[in-house]
Amino acid sequence: MATHIKNMTEGRPASLIFSFALPLMVGNVFQQLYTVVDTMVVGKAIGVGALAALGAADWLNWMMLGIIQGFTQGFGILMAQEFGAGRYDSLRKSIGCSVILSLLSSAVLLCTGQLLARLILNLLKTPPEILSDTCLYLRIMYIGIPVVMAYNLLASILRSLGDGRTPLHAMIVAAVTNIILDLLFVLVFHLGIAGAAAATLIAQLISSLYCLYHIRRIDILTLHRDDFSLRDRRLTLRLLVLGFPMAFQNAIISIGGMIVQFVVNGFGVIFIAGFTATNKLYGVLEVAATSYGYSMVTYAGQNLGAGRTDRIRKGVKSAVLIALLTSLIIAFLMIFAGKFILGCFISGTPEEFEQTLSIAYYYLAVMSICLPILYILHITRSAIQGMGNTVLPLVSGIAEFLMRALTAVFLPILIGENGIFYAEIMAWCGATIILIISYFAVIRRIERLLKR
Repeated sequence: MATHIKNMTEGRPASLIFSFALPLMVGNVFQQLYTVVDTMVVGKAIGVGALAALGAADWLNWMMLGIIQGFTQGFGILMAQEFGAGRYDSLRKSIGCSVILSLLSSAVLLCTGQLLARLILNLLKTPPEILSDTCLYLRIMYIGIPVVMAYNLLASILRSLGDGRTPLHAMIVAAVTNIILDLLFVLVFHLGIAGAAAATLIAQLISSLYCLYHIRRIDILTLHRDDFSLRDRRLTLRLLVLGFPMAFQNAIISIGGMIVQFVVNGFGVIFIAGFTATNKLYGVLEVAATSYGYSMVTYAGQNLGAGRTDRIRKGVKSAVLIALLTSLIIAFLMIFAGKFILGCFISGTPEEFEQTLSIAYYYLAVMSICLPILYILHITRSAIQGMGNTVLPLVSGIAEFLMRALTAVFLPILIGENGIFYAEIMAWCGATIILIISYFAVIRRIERLLKR
């Protein structure tokens, strides 16, 4: 058995959660690094228009990624529970069934994305001067959907067994590859925005192959032909019940983001570029939150499999404290260094630069101040998902969608363009309130069931 596998049903919750999250955090930093480098290279080498084109593609691209991550994270919940309970035969069957479901869903998503990309961009009133570049970027990214699905499924398998290091190593390799290819495709070969998209997909392919190599070395994951089947309808349904609500939740959140993008598109290319510059740092803001979330899903799943709800409670308390401290540190850094970082993404005339930077920094400051809310959201949502309930997080996703959409549509009417920056904050608040209530309801219900 690989040495990176970690049993989270024994030991101090705080140290387990943090030590599991730390390599994921570093991996996410490298993932964000190549997103940031994409933005820097495109923004500086091609210009504000290309930066705006990337921004106009953001939510459509994130929707596909969110659906993929929703399915694979949902599948990983069952894997973590089976591993925590020591049921390795069931674990292998869960993985085999997940592979088949992932292949089918990636084919559907690829076809749907290619058919609807330009139509949706037109519905969002994407400015004509950036429409072609935005559509080209999306089409190339959508071609790579099977690759993105493969990486997320393989990483989910590893994380469900408590291995956060291998995905970290894969992401470091991918980040270095992406940066080199970005510079080569955009600056040397002058492939423009298409080169940036191609570099990202090639990097994802390499990270997928790296994870696959290490999974094949884990003894308990030696799969046989019979494991790759949908014949066990109960298992297939269980995986879909876990994965579909998470995928749908991310899709709903993305639709809310598209409504925000629709409003932003009406404010002109300079505003879109400033909004995009900060959105590209969004991943940096939540990089630790996402990592703590993955840690909590695995921690809660393994301990539920072992019947240890007392450890789940202790783990959530520890994770909330760690997350709050982390969010405050990140917020402090962004408020004081944000203008310098944002300036690395922006080019153009001095007037364009100042206008774009002013828009971007205002948005960054608003999000940084409210960052603790986002971190609590990730901890509570992931704990609930790890305990096998993906419906209540879906309800929170619907609340997030409503708050984001209503704020985006109506607040700019009341206070002007800056009102759009509060859509994200209101979305976090609506979801977090529901998730805190849901967490206590779910764990109490499980405790009552275990006592019977």
